[in-house]
Amino acid sequence: MSPTQVIVVVLVVLVVVALVAAAVVAGRRRALKRRFGPEYDRVVAEQDSRGAAERELRDRERRHAELELTPLDPESRARYAAAWEELQVRFVDSPGETVGDADELVSRLIAERGYPTGDFSDQIAHLSVDHARTLTHYRDAHEIRVRNERGEASTEELRQAVVHYRALFADLLGEEPVGHRPPEQRRPDSPHDVTSH
Repeated sequence: MSPTQVIVVVLVVLVVVALVAAAVVAGRRRALKRRFGPEYDRVVAEQDSRGAAERELRDRERRHAELELTPLDPESRARYAAAWEELQVRFVDSPGETVGDADELVSRLIAERGYPTGDFSDQIAHLSVDHARTLTHYRDAHEIRVRNERGEASTEELRQAVVHYRALFADLLGEEPVGHRPPEQRRPDSPHDVTSH
């Protein structure tokens, strides 16, 4: 084989290796986007580079794999559903207090499922692996709850906080959020259902 042929073969091999590497990276990126949904874009925006963001998301997956998550038994699921219904009824008389109660109920559910409940950002990171599509709701609810504690949230914002908490709550229970169920599966709106729009 002539030196020119050797160079051509080496270049072809390098191009093939580069194409395979690019395909692997693209496949991993698609898998992360599929798993994390809108959380993928949020982490990319927060990090210095896409590579750093993807390392963060893979690290979340690794830490998540170490958790001992447990599904709820039917009795626990029914107990939480009843507690949520009771919470919605109380909203009419005490919206500010109800938002705090919603946060506590969601935190109890998170803990019972096996997720850590300490630092909010750690909690978000762990939840993002399986519940990324409802995390924006949870962040928004948390922000309104904090503003409520400072006396800065309106009643409409408090209602929105309960709606936001409900999205993650339903996701953790394994239910479809109310607005995502097909119309034929929705129950009629209750006069106390603050999650209806």
